[in-house]
Amino acid sequence: MRESAAPPWCNEMLPHMPGLSAFPITRKWPPRFPDRLQLYSLPTPNGVKAAIMLEETALPYEAHRVSFDAHDQLSPEFLSLNPNNKIPAILDPDGPDGRPLPLFESGAILLYLAEKTGRFLPREAAGRYATIQWLMFQMGGVGPMFGQVGFFNRFAGRDYEDKRPRDRYVAEARRLLRVLEGRLQEHAWIAGGEYTIADIATFPWVRNLIGYYEAGELVGIADFPAVSRALDRFLARPAVARGLEIPKSG
Repeated sequence: MRESAAPPWCNEMLPHMPGLSAFPITRKWPPRFPDRLQLYSLPTPNGVKAAIMLEETALPYEAHRVSFDAHDQLSPEFLSLNPNNKIPAILDPDGPDGRPLPLFESGAILLYLAEKTGRFLPREAAGRYATIQWLMFQMGGVGPMFGQVGFFNRFAGRDYEDKRPRDRYVAEARRLLRVLEGRLQEHAWIAGGEYTIADIATFPWVRNLIGYYEAGELVGIADFPAVSRALDRFLARPAVARGLEIPKSG
């Protein structure tokens, strides 16, 4: 779904929007469809987690682009929703008990949407906690470590003469890939036989590592064929293809 522009009549609608008008973020990004879940994001590895989940579950939503170039993430309106100034964040007008729910942190958003829709998170306890543990594996390991590889391989860190910091993160990225490789040699998806939020959380980072960060050769991705095969299956899902482009630019 397209992110909303700010039509001139939106501010007139705000007083009549039950619930959402109480949230300052709606003044900067006025909703066209206030009855839909509002997504504030960019198509980064963390940002697309929420978009992919929304596409997979077919929940009605409206996407708003948070421009880092314009420092939108530091605006008072955005900080009122996420004081940690990171994307993604959501505002669900139909939250628990029918009340609006603001939420940030991509892992928390995935858990919330999984529980809201009853999808991509097993209902039975053992499968549920197995999925959550792999979600935490991504949040605590894959995301931070792959991001550091990107910094030292593509961004400002690549100019550092001392390559020891880069090599440290490359070694840790390879270790994490070995963990995933072992898991995916035995299971179709990360948490087991079923596609879950653990996959939605993890594979955007694998894609970014070997694509946007241009670190595939650096981390030796050819050594992890099961990871590559699972990534291909992930990217072949129509909802994933759509979610990777949301919010659209322009």
